[in-house]
Amino acid sequence: MSADDPNSRTAHSYRVFLPVGKTVAVFTHAQGDLQTLAGQADAPLSAFIEAADFSGVSLRIFTPTREKGESDSAAVAALAHLFSAGQIADVTEVQMGGKSVGAQLCGGEWLLLQGDVTAAQLEADLSPIGLSGTAWTASAGRANLVVQVPDLATLDAFTPDNAAISDLNRATDTTGLILYTLAAEGREDVSFRAFGPLKGFSEDAASSNMFACLTGVLAARGQVPAGAETIRGAQRQPGQFARLTAQFVPTGAGAGGVWVGGKAELTELASA
Repeated sequence: MSADDPNSRTAHSYRVFLPVGKTVAVFTHAQGDLQTLAGQADAPLSAFIEAADFSGVSLRIFTPTREKGESDSAAVAALAHLFSAGQIADVTEVQMGGKSVGAQLCGGEWLLLQGDVTAAQLEADLSPIGLSGTAWTASAGRANLVVQVPDLATLDAFTPDNAAISDLNRATDTTGLILYTLAAEGREDVSFRAFGPLKGFSEDAASSNMFACLTGVLAARGQVPAGAETIRGAQRQPGQFARLTAQFVPTGAGAGGVWVGGKAELTELASA
């Protein structure tokens, strides 16, 4: 593209929720054919900054093929870029997809407000997905089915059957499936995987909403460290591991004021 082409914009490439996580292209302007730019960005997500100052941030989020509306992963990358440039405060509001979401910088990580999470035990037949045990439901606006597995080997060996998971979600009036174990390879408090064929994906590499739901279940079950108001999770989609942080207040029925996010790292500077 020529320098005076309105579609010629600078894209900054960020990796969020390392060690692998997701790649996000952050565009400093939201002008021209945004869908074309997103398709050329060589990233699964593109965040276009419409406006940013110390009162808040406005974003538009695209995949290479459609406008996504909202994405916490994309927002974390955009916030990291804007804060490093001195354009925003460490506490702000993010407008995206017609919603306003609170955001805060905590310990070098951007966290976005997920809200209050309610959790409850649920009767469910898990045999169609090859599992057994106690099921829970948790919601921060969208209910998910949450199931504990005994160890990392079981978690990593699970092979999702989209049809079976979809049927189970319909039977339990939930929209996604979260499998977790309290075992971890690093300093994380929990390891998990997140599946959502009814939401349009088989498995997500880094899901803030699902980690918020899991946090509510852990709090309700007394599975968070005593006195903890922050936990770290390892999301273990094969080949795309991510680390997320949740900040919360334990309640008897889940967790209140849950914030979820993580680190974002500038990886390269490219011209879209």
